[in-house]
Amino acid sequence: MKNLLTFILIASLVGLAPLLSQETPGGAAPQDKPAVKDAGAVLYNAEGRRDPFRDLMGSGGDVRDKSVTGEAQTAVEDLILIGIIKAKKGYTAIVGTTQGFPRFLIVGDKVGDGYVLSISPAQVVFRKTHERGIPLMRPRDVVKEINPEER
Repeated sequence: MKNLLTFILIASLVGLAPLLSQETPGGAAPQDKPAVKDAGAVLYNAEGRRDPFRDLMGSGGDVRDKSVTGEAQTAVEDLILIGIIKAKKGYTAIVGTTQGFPRFLIVGDKVGDGYVLSISPAQVVFRKTHERGIPLMRPRDVVKEINPEER
């Protein structure tokens, strides 16, 4: 009996929660336009025109959301190992991307479909965790080596 009353009380409170959360203060209807708190604030009203902040070539998302470095777009196979530098904290790999820009990678850095597993004086080992956006059941290692003539 006690459990039944507790269940009914909880069910009624859960049922009332959405109704209470939709209520606005003073019983006023919600406004379509946001209130301007600052008199100097500028609001953009499209009025049927194209939004200048939307991506023209891609998915239609916000341009400001995209990564400038291209980390999420560069696959392991597309990286070109340029060199390896010995630093105080270990080795740093210099790789070239498909856009032609160099990137400096250390152990643990993420690339498009995996991450850097290890760096030695002659090679970089990447752990590939995705294939075309689909997670791999068994991650595989991709080794990029420096040519012996360039060492």
